[in-house]
Amino acid sequence: MSEDERSAQRHRTLKSGKIVFNDGRSTFDCVIRNLSDTGAKLTVTSAFGVPHRFVLAMTDGRRLDCELAWHSETEIGVRFI
Repeated sequence: MSEDERSAQRHRTLKSGKIVFNDGRSTFDCVIRNLSDTGAKLTVTSAFGVPHRFVLAMTDGRRLDCELAWHSETEIGVRFI
Protein backbone atom coordinates (compact mmCIF):
# COMPACT_ATOMS: atom_id res chain seq x y z
CA MET A 1 0.00 0.00 0.00
CA SER A 2 1.45 3.35 -0.95
CA GLU A 3 1.59 6.35 1.37
CA ASP A 4 -1.17 8.19 -0.51
CA GLU A 5 -3.64 5.27 -0.18
CA ARG A 6 -3.68 5.50 3.63
CA SER A 7 -6.55 7.26 5.35
CA ALA A 8 -4.30 8.73 8.08
CA GLN A 9 -0.72 9.97 8.08
CA ARG A 10 1.70 7.61 9.75
CA HIS A 11 4.49 8.82 12.00
CA ARG A 12 7.84 7.06 12.26
CA THR A 13 8.51 5.50 15.62
CA LEU A 14 10.73 2.89 17.20
CA LYS A 15 8.82 1.33 20.10
CA SER A 16 8.72 -2.21 21.35
CA GLY A 17 5.44 -4.05 21.62
CA LYS A 18 3.86 -7.48 21.74
CA ILE A 19 1.46 -9.25 19.41
CA VAL A 20 -0.98 -10.98 21.77
CA PHE A 21 -3.44 -13.72 20.77
CA ASN A 22 -4.90 -17.04 21.90
CA ASP A 23 -6.63 -15.31 24.87
CA GLY A 24 -3.30 -13.87 26.01
CA ARG A 25 -1.52 -17.23 26.10
CA SER A 26 0.57 -16.58 22.98
CA THR A 27 2.77 -13.59 22.17
CA PHE A 28 5.33 -12.41 19.65
CA ASP A 29 7.73 -9.54 20.30
CA CYS A 30 7.63 -6.77 17.71
CA VAL A 31 8.96 -3.30 16.98
CA ILE A 32 6.44 -0.62 16.00
CA ARG A 33 8.09 1.18 13.06
CA ASN A 34 5.31 3.63 12.22
CA LEU A 35 1.97 4.46 13.73
CA SER A 36 -1.21 6.35 12.85
CA ASP A 37 -4.73 6.62 14.21
CA THR A 38 -5.81 3.81 11.86
CA GLY A 39 -2.87 1.37 11.69
CA ALA A 40 0.79 0.57 12.06
CA LYS A 41 3.78 -1.18 10.54
CA LEU A 42 5.44 -3.77 12.76
CA THR A 43 8.78 -5.54 12.41
CA VAL A 44 8.94 -9.14 13.64
CA THR A 45 11.52 -11.92 13.57
CA SER A 46 9.16 -13.88 11.31
CA ALA A 47 5.58 -13.20 10.20
CA PHE A 48 4.95 -16.96 10.14
CA GLY A 49 2.30 -17.86 12.69
CA VAL A 50 0.97 -14.34 13.28
CA PRO A 51 -2.85 -14.63 13.22
CA HIS A 52 -5.19 -12.49 11.11
CA ARG A 53 -6.55 -10.75 14.24
CA PHE A 54 -4.67 -9.98 17.44
CA VAL A 55 -4.05 -7.36 20.13
CA LEU A 56 -1.04 -5.04 19.88
CA ALA A 57 0.18 -4.42 23.44
CA MET A 58 2.32 -1.29 23.61
CA THR A 59 4.81 -0.44 26.35
CA ASP A 60 2.77 2.66 27.30
CA GLY A 61 -0.11 0.39 28.35
CA ARG A 62 -2.28 0.80 25.24
CA ARG A 63 -3.85 -2.37 23.84
CA LEU A 64 -5.11 -2.05 20.26
CA ASP A 65 -7.24 -4.61 18.42
CA CYS A 66 -5.66 -5.24 15.01
CA GLU A 67 -6.24 -7.12 11.80
CA LEU A 68 -3.55 -8.02 9.31
CA ALA A 69 -3.55 -5.79 6.22
CA TRP A 70 -0.37 -7.16 4.59
CA HIS A 71 2.85 -8.92 5.50
CA SER A 72 6.29 -9.77 4.21
CA GLU A 73 8.80 -12.13 5.78
CA THR A 74 9.66 -9.76 8.66
CA GLU A 75 7.17 -6.87 8.42
CA ILE A 76 3.44 -6.65 9.13
CA GLY A 77 0.97 -3.92 8.25
CA VAL A 78 -2.08 -3.75 10.51
CA ARG A 79 -5.40 -1.89 10.62
CA PHE A 80 -6.86 -1.00 13.99
CA ILE A 81 -10.38 -2.36 14.50
